[in-house]
Amino acid sequence: MVLGGVAAVAVLLVGGFFLGYHLVKIPSANALATRQNNIYLYADGTVLARDGEVNRENVALSRVSEAARHAVLAAEDRDFYSTSGVDPQAMLRAAWNTATGKGRQSGSTITQQYVKNYYLVQEQTVTRKVKEFFIAIKLDRETGKDDILEGYLNTSYFGRGAYGVQAAAHAYYGIDAADLDAGQGAYLASLLNAPSRYDVVTHPENRPAAVRRWNYVLDGMVEQGWLGPARRASLSFPDPDRTTAPNSLSGQRGYVVQIVKEQLAADGVLREGELEAGGYRITTTLREDAQDAFVAAVEDRLMSRLDDAREADSYVRAGGAAVDPRSGEVVALYNGVDYVKQYTPNATRRDFQVGSTFKPFVLASALENDAETQDGRSITPATRYDGTSERTVQGWSGQRYAPENEDHRDYGDITVREATDKSVNAVYAQMAADVGSDRVEETAVALGLSPDTPELVAAPSIALGTATASPLDMAKAYATLANHGRHAGYTLIERITRGGQDVPLPSRPDDRQVIGREAADTTTWVLRGVVERGTATAARAAGRPAAGKTGTAEEDTAAWFAGYTPELATVVAVMGQDPDTAAHKSLYGVMGLGRINGGGVPAEIWAQFTREALSGTPVTAFDLRVRRGVEESGGPSDRPSGSDRERDTDEEDRYGDDDPWDTEPGDGAWDSGPAATPPGATGGAEGALHDRGGAGGGVAAARDTDAPEAVRPTVDAPGPGAVVGPERVSTGSGEDPGGGGAEEHGGPGAETPGDDPNPPRVPQRPDGPDGRPGPPRPDGPGGPEGTGGGPVPGDPDGEHAAERPGDPGEPGRLPLPDHA
Repeated sequence: MVLGGVAAVAVLLVGGFFLGYHLVKIPSANALATRQNNIYLYADGTVLARDGEVNRENVALSRVSEAARHAVLAAEDRDFYSTSGVDPQAMLRAAWNTATGKGRQSGSTITQQYVKNYYLVQEQTVTRKVKEFFIAIKLDRETGKDDILEGYLNTSYFGRGAYGVQAAAHAYYGIDAADLDAGQGAYLASLLNAPSRYDVVTHPENRPAAVRRWNYVLDGMVEQGWLGPARRASLSFPDPDRTTAPNSLSGQRGYVVQIVKEQLAADGVLREGELEAGGYRITTTLREDAQDAFVAAVEDRLMSRLDDAREADSYVRAGGAAVDPRSGEVVALYNGVDYVKQYTPNATRRDFQVGSTFKPFVLASALENDAETQDGRSITPATRYDGTSERTVQGWSGQRYAPENEDHRDYGDITVREATDKSVNAVYAQMAADVGSDRVEETAVALGLSPDTPELVAAPSIALGTATASPLDMAKAYATLANHGRHAGYTLIERITRGGQDVPLPSRPDDRQVIGREAADTTTWVLRGVVERGTATAARAAGRPAAGKTGTAEEDTAAWFAGYTPELATVVAVMGQDPDTAAHKSLYGVMGLGRINGGGVPAEIWAQFTREALSGTPVTAFDLRVRRGVEESGGPSDRPSGSDRERDTDEEDRYGDDDPWDTEPGDGAWDSGPAATPPGATGGAEGALHDRGGAGGGVAAARDTDAPEAVRPTVDAPGPGAVVGPERVSTGSGEDPGGGGAEEHGGPGAETPGDDPNPPRVPQRPDGPDGRPGPPRPDGPGGPEGTGGGPVPGDPDGEHAAERPGDPGEPGRLPLPDHA
């Protein structure tokens, strides 16, 4: 009977085993086990951000150091490679110890633990244990040991919110799993037994127990021959980092994640559901040092100067973007103070007017299209316009449009270059009509603005910046100007991988010449004057040759500075927005000032950021090819190298032998002195330096002591009657033969008096929307910017510099060329 009973039990057990083996199927993985976060990387491969509910990044077994693998085996299953997926003896021993009060023990092999992590749930039930047993047996027969170990390492929980050995390596030591040494691997392996208990940072009282467990693991590695005794003796306990790797979306990280997700969806690379599944490594073009520099510049120049007691200061928002003109890579973005506090990414939002930062596109379009004024004169930087405020735009078939200048100031007869320096609305609205506002729109889009930019309307008001492009849009367009009119394939995303496999990205368009080089370079030449003597002198603090333009939105709801050096194009915007209603708000009274304009805080931020972002990069001059004769209009000069005096092949094809932009030696555009000018003339700014004479008197060189070292010196302009190149420059009849009135530029033989009928002054601005005049602007050389007028809302921007003794904009002074 006993024998029969034993036999019956054996039959039942064997039958039950085979029945269970055939009935229990290997299920699909549970949702938690397959969920990973996405890793966002800087251009150099360092981690920028992680998103997703589960902090996990699956890695191949080959990407886990051998020492870490052996440590896990020593801690959890030393016979893993030589035994089956289950160990009945260990299970019975664990059950007996648990029942007799010796502590709860699992007795599970690595295979069983992997089955629990990957296929089942963590509930402690007999049913789950039975399923785990049969699935482990099947899995061991059907799957290789390396695959099981890899799955176990990627699904195990190590504490600190880290699932998987890769996330754990970052959370505890800030390194990849491939870089773990024996001591670090042994500590992570110790955590598998009791993650919370053995974290010696959060539970220092458990340090002795953690050290004992660590020693147990290392002794097991020596016992198995995976670690030499000498190496074992040399190891000391590797205390983990006190802070985990940054995996939240605070600061700038969340903004970048949002922008990247939106870009991937827009390009059709990854649908939202695919990205949410996780496991992607997304390498951006952003540079960590540049990102940090942008944050520091905004903090130093803006945020640290705000006061919670001022209501206006609560409206302040800032956004910015920086692009490498040559590669087209977005190297830095500033989106807001903190993603968890302000969710809207200010670098990509398209709801604030760009103001007069749009004006360079009008000039570039005029030069590109060989446009003419209403009376048939070619539009160049030296072309004269009527700068009378509220002058009706001529040649526009639409509704009457008569924009006002800053403070209704009338400039009279003024050159395009001077109108750019002072941002004269009347001139640029007329120029847009002369060029054709539809052509201006085409040029802006070719340079880099999206054709879907809100309020990008073909009308004269387009010149005043009624369009609401984003800082990133504007940075791309200005980068094209900096790149001599070549539009690079701008990108923020360099590479995406998942499971070691590349995810296809849209092909980046090849660089293409969207406007002629001379049109772009002449625009740059004019914009250099804005920095040197116009509304953006604060940008000179970058310590590099720079070109740029300030701008202000209607009602002063935003202030902009868009500028570039040969190496970097950056746009900064300070915006006003109600934190509760999201309504746009004027910036009157911010930081205790009457107003904020583009030449103030935005230009200061730009200068600090540019200086730091390019720290260690050699200072280089602009390599410009400008239209014949523009240097004689008294603006800045960049003399190119001899090889760059030759015509570009594309431009020669376009213009042929009669290329009006040709800058071959001897044509007067680059050459100076007697060979390039009539007898007795000074030969342009450079000729004034070298000849020190000519009709009208001598020239004395003087350095501007207020300028940074990289800003070139200036010279006093010639006295009355002096001629500079083919155009006459009259500097008035002041007592000082080298000084006098503002520069006036006429054609050959012109005898226009140089005294400015509207001498510069510090304009009055309203302290607020009530419109009553306030005190002169106190915050530096940028000068206030005006408010638009006319029936079509426009950029108010009529800013001009408040001239001070010693500024490059002081009447009667011409800047020397860079090479002087």
